[in-house]
Amino acid sequence: MAIPPTPTLTLAASEPATDAPHRPSLLAVVRRVSLSLLIAVVVPAVVFYVCFVLAGIWPAIIAALVWSYGAIAWRAMTRRRTSGLLILAAILLTGRTALSFVADSTWLYFLQPIISDGAVAVLFLLSLASARPMVARLAGDFYPMDHELAARPRIQRLFRRLTILWAVLGLAKATMTLWLLQSQSLETFVLAKSISMLAINVFAAFATIGLAALVARKEGLMGSTRLVPVVARA
Repeated sequence: MAIPPTPTLTLAASEPATDAPHRPSLLAVVRRVSLSLLIAVVVPAVVFYVCFVLAGIWPAIIAALVWSYGAIAWRAMTRRRTSGLLILAAILLTGRTALSFVADSTWLYFLQPIISDGAVAVLFLLSLASARPMVARLAGDFYPMDHELAARPRIQRLFRRLTILWAVLGLAKATMTLWLLQSQSLETFVLAKSISMLAINVFAAFATIGLAALVARKEGLMGSTRLVPVVARA
């Protein structure tokens, strides 16, 4: 009589259920945030400063605006999603440029970020009174969100804390920019503002990623491969 094969226990990488939502890895989230920050903040600042040194203030203002709308148009033509950060930056830059041209004042161009940073910070703080703080409205640009995920208590606390963080940093940027504008020459102001604002934005981005990663790991939201026992027959 034949002896039936003995089951053996092996380890195999678990496969996600077909109906489970895709959960990106931490590296994928970092890449997405870094790319969004690069396109919406870093490159326009570099374009502005280079054009300012080579051609003057008005060409620099126009070049930064052209870059922002060029980036939006390119993403639309290639059917890529345009981040809310890029759209917000383009809207603020458009308002700054239009008012500066109407008033024929470059000083007004540099004053407006102080007002807009303060206004955005206040908007972030006011959004804490709503069911969806401002960070919750932008989170979908960097991580796939649904109603069930957004309603989790840890996620809601994260959104509120990050909203407070970005509001405080917005007020800090407005205060620092006002001091630089009043105390420095135009050339020194442009250079100092470019470096300091870039440093603050990069710090804010990585602080956001770090806090979000801690919560994501507790909630099991980061994509990973884990070993599970599988019964295999000889």
